[in-house]
Amino acid sequence: MNKKNSGLVYSSEWGKMCPDCEKPIAQCACRKTGCAAPPCKDGIIRVGRETKGRKGAGVTVVSGLPGSEDDLKKIAGELKKKCGAGGAVKDGQIEIQGEHRDRLVAELEKMGYRAKRSGG
Repeated sequence: MNKKNSGLVYSSEWGKMCPDCEKPIAQCACRKTGCAAPPCKDGIIRVGRETKGRKGAGVTVVSGLPGSEDDLKKIAGELKKKCGAGGAVKDGQIEIQGEHRDRLVAELEKMGYRAKRSGG
């Protein structure tokens, strides 16, 4: 089987995989050259709410932010302070505990991003 045509995008062992080099996103070799899969094609940051797999506890998920894992951690730290809540960076997305969609959209727009609420 040709490795380039396998279409592997997710591994239960490693999580999200780079479609180009087929390594875990954290170890992606082509990310350094700038040809990694783009986080969001239209340039809009989406802020939604999820409860799936969290026993009913909701988190606000920010997806589509460009940048490396370190950049996302810095932005996540600022957003968590603004919301007064905990959170984490997982799979290229920022998760903030609780319902903070309106506040996060406003803060991201202040930072210069195009952001909008997603979901209900």
